Amino acid sequence: MKPSYPLRRTCQEATALMVAREDRDLPWAERLALRLHLAVCQACPRFERQMLTMRNAMRQWRHYSDHDGDER
Repeated sequence: MKPSYPLRRTCQEATALMVAREDRDLPWAERLALRLHLAVCQACPRFERQMLTMRNAMRQWRHYSDHDGDER
């Protein structure tokens, strides 16, 4: 029988938590599991940085105005 680790997450589960975190607050157990996964995984922190970059770009785009320096 395979041992069960309640806070262990796969990369697929971790990325799903990162996406869900954009829409809702995660319960403490999910936040802890995600933090532990990010501490041991090499790929998922990169995905997290990419998500943050996209979120920041979307925030800037949302506040962009056609009148900001582009006069035609």
